[in-house]
Amino acid sequence: MNKTWIFGAAIALVFTSCDVLMQAGQIAASSMVPTNDEVVKGLKEALVNGVTTGSSNLNKRGAFFGNAALKILLPPEVKNVESKIRNNMVLNTLIGGQLDKCIQAMNDGAENAMAKAIPVFKDAVMGMSFSDAMGVLKGGNGAATTFLKKTTTTALHGAFQPVIKKALEEVEVAKYWEPIVKAINSNKGLLGLSSDINPDLNMYVTEKATTGLFTEIEKEENAIRQNPGKRTTEILKKVFSYADSQK
Repeated sequence: MNKTWIFGAAIALVFTSCDVLMQAGQIAASSMVPTNDEVVKGLKEALVNGVTTGSSNLNKRGAFFGNAALKILLPPEVKNVESKIRNNMVLNTLIGGQLDKCIQAMNDGAENAMAKAIPVFKDAVMGMSFSDAMGVLKGGNGAATTFLKKTTTTALHGAFQPVIKKALEEVEVAKYWEPIVKAINSNKGLLGLSSDINPDLNMYVTEKATTGLFTEIEKEENAIRQNPGKRTTEILKKVFSYADSQK
């Protein structure tokens, strides 16, 4: 057999093998890059999982009241007044119990309201575009939570307020809260306040409940970003592995 032919065939085989290997490498690499549909689907799945877990964690007795980081206290405008009441034996006997009921009711209302959050979040997630998804995917910690804040805060307030109002009414908060507010506003100069405090306790609790919920949602979001063990499906693994590779 002609040696030149053998040498030529060997060279051709080497280049053919290299080409095959390069094509295989390109296919493997491309399979690791999620498609547009996969990015959107993966982000929606991650968000639905996160909001469901976060909302469910807070929709339990004591989730707010028993958590020092989330517990809803009386508005800051009345904290000094509350301290004076607590430190006065007579006043504390007369009003302290009512303040306790008020604080308990605020937290109960926030906990009950969490059941209304999941449908609101799902509507926002289902409307997510590819551009939204890529912004969230590459945005790093908290990016998904920021997206949800922008798209759901108003709707959450609307869903939460009736539930919180009911919780406050059940312990007749208005009977002792409104007189307290009226007395404070009448004496704001003596108490060092420059303006009247807002008697709308419902809106105050609604805003606190919403803030607490987004705190929990962000924890769930960042856990998925930082802990591969939280990526429980193939689509989540692929999408977030790709995001990790882009850092």
